[in-house]
Amino acid sequence: MAHAQTDTPNIWAAAAAGLVAGLAASFVMDRFQAGVAALSSSESDSEPATEKAADKVSQVVVGHDISDNRKPLAGQVVHYALGAGLGIAYAVAAEYRPSVTAGYGTAFAAATTALLDEAAVPAVGLGEAPWNTPPTTHLYSAASHIVFGTVTESVRRLLLGWLK
Repeated sequence: MAHAQTDTPNIWAAAAAGLVAGLAASFVMDRFQAGVAALSSSESDSEPATEKAADKVSQVVVGHDISDNRKPLAGQVVHYALGAGLGIAYAVAAEYRPSVTAGYGTAFAAATTALLDEAAVPAVGLGEAPWNTPPTTHLYSAASHIVFGTVTESVRRLLLGWLK
């Protein structure tokens, strides 16, 4: 049964759509990054920021680092949890300010690139400062977040069409 379309924001429908959209976008972003890594000739031996974040959480919660064999999974948990949270925040914000969806999610992508990868990650010691990072890394980050933003917006719109 279809619900009547209204102009009244529905925070619960938005949050549900955002949760699913954020998880779907995290998956697609992960696959995009795996594809880029497979095409890349450079081998990076640096630990991903998500794994470093998982270690920091583990140190606070249980008092020790995550074992090396569990770090990739822990990093993925951080990646998907952050994606879900960002999806919820984005979808709820879009309910109240549709301009948040500018560029079909690319404005959101630019904001997450700047706030997360360029500011927060280095600020908390999970990555290098932007001025110490090669231009290709900035491009890779921006492209990854564009994938995340556009998929988040696509799935959000699709789900809200069903939920409202």
